Amino acid sequence: MGQVTHEQANLLLRLYELRREPRMRQARAWFYSQFDANSPQELMSKYPMGSEESASIRMVLSYWDMAAGMANRGLMDDEMFFENSAEGWSVWEKVKAIVPVQREAMKNPTYLLQLENFANRFEAWRERTAPGSIEAFRQTRTNTRRAAASSAN
Repeated sequence: MGQVTHEQANLLLRLYELRREPRMRQARAWFYSQFDANSPQELMSKYPMGSEESASIRMVLSYWDMAAGMANRGLMDDEMFFENSAEGWSVWEKVKAIVPVQREAMKNPTYLLQLENFANRFEAWRERTAPGSIEAFRQTRTNTRRAAASSAN
């Protein structure tokens, strides 16, 4: 564990304050409980530009890409950030299948790259500190999606 400075702690608290803003809370709650797209086509079909859902997606993704970029550049102690940022990893898990296609379509290889790099670093840290927890999360998510799909039929 690194030595955490007051400046790093204050930056983490500021990021937390941004997450508590009412519209951001709404966007995060919706994204975590409702967002589900497996391709850019499905994303655009379900959440077209100009929709409230599209705005929520952009808020959540841009927030976590920004926060991840700060951590990736060493502005915060990794362990302190990782201990408080599992949500960012969860966000990446929900979009990682569609991002490569979006990057290609936009001709932007850096789209959500900070979030992806953070997620990879977080995952390695989590496996060191809580072996098996990543796979358990993924299995729980898969089971939840299956249960939701079967109850919808």
